[in-house]
Amino acid sequence: MKDFSIGYKKLFGIFMNNFRKIKTLKFNYIVGFGVSALLLLLNGCEDGVNLTQLCNDNAEICNEFGQDSWCKVQRIDVALNRIKVQNENLDGDKYSLMVAYEGYIKCMSLASQIQHIKLKEKTTLRKENLFKAKANLALLSEQNSNSKHPHLLYYYWSRESNDLALAEFLKLEGSDIVENSTAQYHLATYYIKRNRTKTLGLLYRALELHEPGTTLAPEILQTLATIFTQNKQYKQAYIWLRTYQLSLEKPDKMIEASLDNYQQGKKLDANFLDKVAETTLSKIEAGQFTSPSY
Repeated sequence: MKDFSIGYKKLFGIFMNNFRKIKTLKFNYIVGFGVSALLLLLNGCEDGVNLTQLCNDNAEICNEFGQDSWCKVQRIDVALNRIKVQNENLDGDKYSLMVAYEGYIKCMSLASQIQHIKLKEKTTLRKENLFKAKANLALLSEQNSNSKHPHLLYYYWSRESNDLALAEFLKLEGSDIVENSTAQYHLATYYIKRNRTKTLGLLYRALELHEPGTTLAPEILQTLATIFTQNKQYKQAYIWLRTYQLSLEKPDKMIEASLDNYQQGKKLDANFLDKVAETTLSKIEAGQFTSPSY
C-alpha cells in the first residue's frame, strides 16, 4: 500500500532545520465524515434522528466489534458509514467506509499490542476485532474494484498501485464529478511531483469547494505550507502553517514552537500574518474562500 501521509512532524523538520529541501512528499487523505457526522448525530439532526436511535435500528452494525474502551471514535466512524452505505449504497460512501476501516485498523493495531496481565481476554478481543476489520476491508475492496467513482479509483491507485485505476481517475479531470474538495485534493497528490503550479491550483480549488459544516482535511493546509517553504515564499508558508494550527481543536505546542522559531529566523510580522491566517480559515469554513494569485 502506498503511504501518502505527510505528518506535521515532517513539516516541523522543514522549519526547524533551516528549511531544507524535501526530497519526497507523501500523502494520506483522511476523510472527516465520521467526526462531523458524529457531532451532528449526537446533537440531533433536523429529523430528530440521533446516534442512539440509529444504533437501536441497526444493532448488528453498531455491535460489529466487541466493545472495548480503545478506538471508540474510530469504531463509531465505521458504524456510521456502514449505516449510510446500507441506506443509500453510494460509491462515494463506500470509499468513506473503507477509509473508516483503515482508521480503525490503524488504531486497533496499536491497541492490540497492549498486554493485559489480569484481563487477557481484552487482548484477545482486540486481536479479534482487528482481524475482523481487516477481513471486512478486504471484502469491500474486492466488491468495489470495478467502480468508476473517482474516490474509489483514487483508492485503488494510492493503496494498491493500480495504474489502470489511475488512468481512469485522470480521465475524469475537468468533469463535474471531480468538482468537490476530496477529488481535487486527490488530484493534487498525483501532480505534486509533476507540476507544482498545477498542484497549488488544485489545493486552492479543494479549499474553494470545502462545504461549511464538514471537517476540513488538514493535509491540504500542511501541503500548502510545505510547497511555499520549498518555494522560499516564507510569508505564505507561515500563513498556511498558522491556518493549520488554528484549524485544530486544541493548539499543538510543537507547531507553535515551530512557528515562533520560523518567525524569528525570517523576521516575519507574526501579528499581521496571524490575522491573515485567521481571516483565511474563516473564509474556508464559511465556504467563501477564493483562490489567490500564484
